[in-house]
Amino acid sequence: MAKTNPFTFLQQVRSETAKVTWPSRRETMISTIMVLAMVVIASVFFFTVDQIYGWGFDLIFGPTR
Repeated sequence: MAKTNPFTFLQQVRSETAKVTWPSRRETMISTIMVLAMVVIASVFFFTVDQIYGWGFDLIFGPTR
C-alpha cells in the first residue's frame, strides 16, 4: 500500500465527504424522536419485567430485604 502525504490525504477525504448524502433536518428530527420513543418503550418494558420477576421471586423465596 502506497503512503500518501497528509495534504493529498486531506484532499481525498474532502472529495469523499462531498459525495455523502446527508439527511435533512426533518429526517434527523424524526429519527431522533423515534430513537427516544424506542428508548422509553424499552425502559418501561424492562422495568415492568424486572418488577414482575422481583414479585415472583419474593412470592417463591420470601422477601429478601
